[in-house]
Amino acid sequence: MKKIHVSASRGYDILIGRNLLTDAGYYLKQVLSPKRVCVVSDDVVFPLYGENVVSSLEGAGFSVVTFVFPHGEPQKNLSTVSELFDFLVKEGFTRTDVLVALGGGVVGDLTGFAAACYLRGVKFVQIPTTFLAQIDSSVGGKTGVDIPGGKNLVGAFWQPSLVLCDIATLSTLSPDIFADGTAEAIKYGLIYDADLFDVFRNHLLEEHLFDVVYRCIEIKKQVVEEDEFDTGLRMILNFGHTLGHAIEKSYHFTGITHGRAVAVGMVLISDACAKNGLLSISDAEAIRSTIQSHGLPVSVPLETGSLCALCGSDKKMDGDTLNLIILEDIGHAAVRKMSLAGLQEFMGNEG
Repeated sequence: MKKIHVSASRGYDILIGRNLLTDAGYYLKQVLSPKRVCVVSDDVVFPLYGENVVSSLEGAGFSVVTFVFPHGEPQKNLSTVSELFDFLVKEGFTRTDVLVALGGGVVGDLTGFAAACYLRGVKFVQIPTTFLAQIDSSVGGKTGVDIPGGKNLVGAFWQPSLVLCDIATLSTLSPDIFADGTAEAIKYGLIYDADLFDVFRNHLLEEHLFDVVYRCIEIKKQVVEEDEFDTGLRMILNFGHTLGHAIEKSYHFTGITHGRAVAVGMVLISDACAKNGLLSISDAEAIRSTIQSHGLPVSVPLETGSLCALCGSDKKMDGDTLNLIILEDIGHAAVRKMSLAGLQEFMGNEG
């Protein structure tokens, strides 16, 4: 097992290892005195790991209740959060009690947001069970839900008390769900670490999975510690996400997964960077071929101009200016401010 400590407004440890769920209660007890816990999960993950986690928590002296909701991005909304609030009130949860998010990014984002809001803030723990959640959404304190106007437009910065990344859970993922995480992992290589990108370009992920998870979390830790509230450097973590979120919105958050949308977004931006002389054509081609070789899409049947228009609701907007993340080289990203009209021009869709 390895440990990474995040020094944020509320510091916490991220534990990375195999078969950690069996000892979840022991690890929680190291940072939280035994108290009431609500395990929040979905109807896919809970049947796989819920009994194990609940048993471990109870064995460590915690009193446990569970809240399980239907899986999927469409459930990451204010209605589900409201149902969770009602459940917590019914169970008499107080400010000293704890929420535990057991699942993928949807579960973690929703639970963290609920924890930030309930009684003006209660502690919560992340137990991410997908590749994407372990390396991205469970780290850094961003929480939130979707509304009809866009993805993650309602949320809060709320750091967890502990993150448990059990690599063993990744073996139960379908190839499609695993590929979603691969897209985010490739992103880390593109924005910060060319050697990490080479792991994917050379198809070495399977034999280096633990190291890849560790390195991705390490990168995010470094970025978050420098810019916890997403006003500067942390924006580079959104490479591919501006157009990716527009793609998800176009599909009403049901027709394409987050990782696949981000994969297409990264390809579209990389191609545009090459066309605008910021990135070599050979690098853009390498990005496209690497992403495609890992079972991810590199295009969608949508007009790029229409996607650009949807970026007006992106949470990285600053007034009427968009903070677009671009690539200047593999391993080096930058933030470029531009208007929506400028984005259209940058993407080659003038007028």
